[in-house]
Parts: sequence; C-alpha cells; structure tokens
Amino acid sequence: LLGGCSFDEHYSNCGYSVALGTNGFTWEQINTWEKPTMDPAVPTGSFMMVNSSGRASGQKAHLLLPTLKENDTHCIDFHYYLSSRDRSSPGSLNVYVKVNGGPQGNPIWNVSGVVTEGWVKAELAISTFWPHFYQVIFESVSLKGHPGYIAVDEVRVLAHPCRKAPHFLRLQNVEVNVGQNATFQCIAGGKWSQHDKLWLQVKLNSYGRFLGRKIVCYKSFWHSHAKQIHTGNLTLLTKLSQASHVVFLFCVAEPPTPIAPPELLAVGATYLWIKPNANSIIGDGPIILKEVEYRTTTGNWAETHIVDSPNYKLWHLDPDVEYEIRVLLTRPGEGGTGPPGPPLTTRTKCADPVHGPQNVEVVDIRSRQLTLQWEPFGYAVTRCHSYNLTVQYQYVFNQQKFEAEELIQTSSHYTLRGLRPFMTIRLRLALSNPEGKMESEELVVQTEEDVPGPIPLESIQGGPFEEKIYVQWKPPNETNGIITLYEV
Repeated sequence: LLGGCSFDEHYSNCGYSVALGTNGFTWEQINTWEKPTMDPAVPTGSFMMVNSSGRASGQKAHLLLPTLKENDTHCIDFHYYLSSRDRSSPGSLNVYVKVNGGPQGNPIWNVSGVVTEGWVKAELAISTFWPHFYQVIFESVSLKGHPGYIAVDEVRVLAHPCRKAPHFLRLQNVEVNVGQNATFQCIAGGKWSQHDKLWLQVKLNSYGRFLGRKIVCYKSFWHSHAKQIHTGNLTLLTKLSQASHVVFLFCVAEPPTPIAPPELLAVGATYLWIKPNANSIIGDGPIILKEVEYRTTTGNWAETHIVDSPNYKLWHLDPDVEYEIRVLLTRPGEGGTGPPGPPLTTRTKCADPVHGPQNVEVVDIRSRQLTLQWEPFGYAVTRCHSYNLTVQYQYVFNQQKFEAEELIQTSSHYTLRGLRPFMTIRLRLALSNPEGKMESEELVVQTEEDVPGPIPLESIQGGPFEEKIYVQWKPPNETNGIITLYEV
C-alpha cells in the first residue's frame, strides 16, 4: 500500500481537497458511526458523499486526490456507491486524470444511469511515471428530479498491477508531419476482451484543451489523421468497467518554410549565384534537405535542385530571362517538405549575339536608294530581348570620305534612301545588344546613274571667228554617271 484514505479521519489528513460546487453542491465527509441517519439510501460507515437531492441537472462537485509521482507499476482502486429511495439513478460519477498540471480533459472512467447494490470496487491502471506527475479527480454530476446519493470510499494506491484493468506498456513517442497518418502500437497487459475498445484522448498543447473526437483502436493498432493537430499528449483509455490510462507524447510537426527569399549574390547571362537564406524558418526542424525550385515567370514548368553548400549556382539558364527562385526545406519523416518560401525574382544578363545578320543581299538598286534583304532572326540569335539592328555604309565623293549609320526598325528588309547616283557604296548590317555586337559580311554596290547636274555657268567661255563661234565649258559638278553627250 503506497497510500490511501478510508475516511475514518478527516479527508484533509490524507492530502485530499474538495472543490466547492455550484450553489453549495459539494462532497462531504460522512461518518454514520458518529452521526447515525435514518435514511435507508445512505450507506453505513465513514466515506465521502454527495447529496444530489433538489439539484438541477449538470451541477458538479469535485474531490481531488493529492498529486502522485510514482516510479513503478501501481494500481488505484476505490469503492463507489450510488443509491436513491426510488431506485432511480442519482446522477453520474466520473474520474479524471490531470497530467503534469494540465487540463482536466475527458473522464477515464465513469458510471451513470444505475444504482448499485451496496459498495462496488473499481480499478484505475494509470501508467504515468516520474518525472511526470498526475492527480486523480472524482466528479459527481447531479440529475434533476433524481434525488439520491453518490459516495466514494477506500481510495488506495497499491504497489502492484491491477487485477482486472489492463496496464498499457510504455508507448514510444511518435512524431509525424502535418497532413500525414500517424500509427501507434498500443499494447496492454492484463485481462482483455475482444469487445473492449480503446479510446484516444488528445490534449493540444497549443490550445490547452482536448479534442472531442474518439478514435477506435482494434487489437493493438490505431490510426489517426494528424492534419491540424499540434504537438500534444495522447491518452489511451480502455472503455471498461475498470480504467487504464497511459500518456505519451504525440508530436505533429509543421514542415519548415523559409521566412525570407533567397539572396542574390551574382548574375550572369546563363547563371545565377544565390544564397538559400534558410536560417530563419516558419515550422519545425531539424532541416535535413534544402532544395532550390526555379522557373521562368512566364512559363509553366519548374525544376528543383538539391543544395548541399551555403551558396548555390544555377547553371544553364537562358539569357535575359526573368526567373522566380524559391527554397524548399525538408524535415525528417514522410510529408516533411514544407511549402516553398518567398520568391526571389531576378533576370539574367544578355549574352553576345550568336552571329550577325546572314544572307544579306541587295534586292533593288536605284540611282538614289537601294533595298536590302536578310534572313530573319529571333531570340535564339539575339540572345537578348532588347537589341538594335543598324546599317552602316560609306562612300567617297569629291575625294572626301562619308560614313553614316541608320537604325533599322523592320524585321527582314530595309530601303536605304538619300544616296548619290553612280556611287560605290560599302555597307554592312550590325546586330548589337547591351553585351556585344556582331556584323554581317560587307557588301559593295553601286547606285544607278541619274540625270546630270547643270553646266556651271561661270565655266562657259568662247569667242567669235569669221565663220564660227568657239565655245568651251567644264563638266557638271554632279555628273551622276558617265557623260556621253553634250548638246548646244
């Protein structure tokens, strides 16, 4: 016998306490040897009792056992008594176990709707050991229109297993990730029946309350979907005339997610250096895997790479493309990968054009203009979404060299205007972007001839003779070709 109380002396000497219920509804210590009663519904002896006569339904009174810290297998047994004059149930008697000062939770044992034929013995097989502690609470609940008595006596803590109530073996702590199924092996030793069931009682540490859901455990296993259950304790209860109780830790971990986006360290045309920036997280660790997920902001594909160093280089990217980069973190267990963290949105640099314009040719030549045509090209050649295409040309006139450049807005042809007739022109196309320039091969073409310019008046000279007039002049300043004929 580790401890107990038969209420032959005041209950406070046993370390018990009484919580005063509503409107004076409370447990009282009765000793019919000292104060006999004529009510036949009251048993004989010394015990704790609640009088439910004249009470509204649902009034509660609590009797609290002292806090227990046990090191070994033990059993709590007690006697209870429910009686009334008209043989109707006076209410219900519930037993709770508060572990480590936590919430009261749901009853691990109860009796209701009956009257007993004298004192009945019950057992509580509680498998909670030091350094954990617990407290047993007896609760009586009144029922309106059902006068009677609920009594408890001979509460004992015994240093051996219970005779009827099975004891749960020590259960391993279980940890799963949110959204996954948790599996527990529940093994109980003692007398057992195929009709007995196990009830699961969940205490949520984050909210400090119990869920009102019951999960049936057949044979030795039960399964619980862990979504939206936070770290807490689970209590396994046998739904028997006796009660068994064991507490173990059931952790539901939230997979980690980075708080901040990755940090950009360097940018190239086909690569990005990043730092995962995964030290600050939302969720639970430990982190066993880091991954980088990246995609183009306009695409619908995504690629994931494992990161095994403080910094990471994304290779083989496309130039001048905007990418969205996120970090994925994984903790142990199935479903341990958290949602992607905030994105880093950045753009790669442009790359040098692959080559200059190709197959450039003159498709139309006139005296003062010519039309060029070339093979169309796109991003695969320009390697940048921002680029310029220009035509560069030069010619010599009156022993002076002229050079010019024009921006081309069209895609595959261009007409160069304002040229001089009958002029040898050297030209080439140039494709350029912020990172470099590539030119086409040089073309040498000659514009067509045009009508000659006027003869300079000051150059006309002459003199009369007897039978002729002598006239001479200089060629036009702009011959616009080869002069083949003068007319006077």
